Amino acid sequence: MGAGCGEREAGVSSPTCVSPLAKMASVALKGLLVPHLLPENCYDELFLHFNFLHVPCLKILISKGLGFGIVAGSLMVKLPQIFKIVGAKSAEGLSFNAILLELLAITGTMAYSIANDFPFSSWGEALFLMVQTVTIGFLVQHFGGHTGRGLSFLFLYFGALSFLLSPLSPMFVVTGLQASNMPAVVISRLLQAATNYHNGHTGQLSAITAFMLFAGSLARIFTSIQETGDPLMALTYVVSSSCNAVITAQLLYYWNVPVDKRKKE
Repeated sequence: MGAGCGEREAGVSSPTCVSPLAKMASVALKGLLVPHLLPENCYDELFLHFNFLHVPCLKILISKGLGFGIVAGSLMVKLPQIFKIVGAKSAEGLSFNAILLELLAITGTMAYSIANDFPFSSWGEALFLMVQTVTIGFLVQHFGGHTGRGLSFLFLYFGALSFLLSPLSPMFVVTGLQASNMPAVVISRLLQAATNYHNGHTGQLSAITAFMLFAGSLARIFTSIQETGDPLMALTYVVSSSCNAVITAQLLYYWNVPVDKRKKE
């Protein structure tokens, strides 16, 4: 009888012999990683040839992993902020103008990325951040006693978004919106920082949300360079990281400020 897979001759097993279970696991892993995280040649380099020092493929794997990690984290990044507002039934300390400018920046990134067919892992968090930021904008108006204005805000925003994502929207409009991200991010963060300074505290601003936004924008500098090669996208995240650092620093500075020492509005 000829030696088959799993059979041994003279106590030595064939190095090319792979058990059905191992083969199934290999196929499943390849299906999971290719092409979502790795091109097929990189899968072969890293998981078949075990060439873990293949720098180009390592960069792709790290970038894709970070990208999908950021997208997954974005599902809940602003939920602590939303819960904090709803729990307190107050949006004290949050600047609605800053929220509008942040929403402008998020929308620009999303529309620009979709128009340029960038991988979802390079911009997907913008979709979930948009939904959560719109919710926060409405809550600021609602708990400020302007529910009607909040509903109008929702109607106008989603109308504008539908136009931007439609074939009717010219590419120069989408590109211009992305280019406006940098001043929008800077002004929105400065408005929030000014509100914090004026109040002498950060109010209902969520530390968890602020820290996650800061970490995510830092990671996005690398992933945008690696996955899109678009200098406008990369520069936007450099500016965003710098501005998020200011808000994070304020949260740390005002962390233990006693209530009786806070400035009165």
